[in-house]
Amino acid sequence: MKFTTKQIDEANILIEGNLSKEIIDKNLDKVAKQTAKTLDIQGFRKGKVPVSIVKQRYAKQLTEDAQNDAIKKVLDDSLKELDVKEDSIIGEPAVSKFDKKENGDIEIEIKVSCKPKIDLGDYKTLIPEVTKQVVKDEEVSDKINELAKSSAPLGKIKTKRTAKDKDFVVIDFEGFVDGVAFEGGKAEKYTLEIGSNSFIPGFEEQLIGMKYEEQKDITINFPKEYQSKDLAGKEAVFKITFHEIHEKTSVNIDDEFAKSILKEDKDATLDTLKDKLKEQIQAEKKQTYYKDELKPKYLEILTSSLSFALPNSVVDQEVNHVLNEQVKSMSEDEIKVLQEDSKKIDELRDGLKENAHKSVKTTFIVDALAKSENVDISDQEVSQIIYYEAMQTGQNPQDVLKQYQDAGYLPVIKMSLIEEKVITKLFDEKLTK
Repeated sequence: MKFTTKQIDEANILIEGNLSKEIIDKNLDKVAKQTAKTLDIQGFRKGKVPVSIVKQRYAKQLTEDAQNDAIKKVLDDSLKELDVKEDSIIGEPAVSKFDKKENGDIEIEIKVSCKPKIDLGDYKTLIPEVTKQVVKDEEVSDKINELAKSSAPLGKIKTKRTAKDKDFVVIDFEGFVDGVAFEGGKAEKYTLEIGSNSFIPGFEEQLIGMKYEEQKDITINFPKEYQSKDLAGKEAVFKITFHEIHEKTSVNIDDEFAKSILKEDKDATLDTLKDKLKEQIQAEKKQTYYKDELKPKYLEILTSSLSFALPNSVVDQEVNHVLNEQVKSMSEDEIKVLQEDSKKIDELRDGLKENAHKSVKTTFIVDALAKSENVDISDQEVSQIIYYEAMQTGQNPQDVLKQYQDAGYLPVIKMSLIEEKVITKLFDEKLTK
């Protein structure tokens, strides 16, 4: 069994080898004997099945196992020759060539991807200038007025009129699909703000112009991606009874108002609320500033200034991912063109390689920064964040977590959180200097 190993660069290895027929046949005998010990075939005692019978019945599977054993031996010997540790390998080595010759020998080619070796250098000196975010008094006042408006109690309007956009209306409704009422589609004396987009698209707009105690049927179509599969994409009729219109009443912005907002602080004053809101606005402005302005600038500096080899398999995966996303948004005619001309696909792939290379490089840089700064996010923290966000949007946390797990999104979410944490840490340190 002959092989040659080429270290193309620090992140990519190419192994070329020749699996002789003698080696494969020898492996086949070994695998067949091992299998014979465990098989239970009628007419033979368990463990006493002749090897010839085993080879005859399971020829294809046993041959594949024998070939795989030979490939593994080549791979192990090659990596040992280069002193490549198992934990430095990314993904599974790929057999990129498997040519069987007339004499029974097999020529193989194996590509191995390794974690790149990154020298970050003095990366902290490359951080752009970080300026403290200033909060104006008007921003705090606007936030207080917004809170006052949202927390103001509702009261009936003094003069009856027809409903208009932004009104708070009180209605009864019941939904039907194909004439049958569906679960969760009924409510009485329900308060709804027209234009809040709380209901299915097309529902709220049809309430505009309704009069007190008017009854009306509203027809809508559930979105195709609606969470209930029984209703997704279907037409529904809602029977509406319109009762009355409410409006927000005025709120005195004083210490009592502050206490109603800061329920955990019995001694809260309006000044206390202003200070809390100022901190909150400043934190939000800083997060936006870091994310939208400084982070892209800093990562661009790092990707441009740092040089290291990238594993080709990871770049190819990124290209495939972006290509698949593009194909999903294509029309049937566009997809048909790609199916009929493979060169078009190659052209698309070539056009994506530069951005894919940059994206993968950035990912490895962020990972190196996190390791250098001892920044990590536990799986439990990821789950807690998903739970919190699901509850904030009224979704079932366990269902959302399962959806992310099934879709394979958890590693991506974790990497995103690590990136945010390490970038914030670096910028905060720069800000305090």
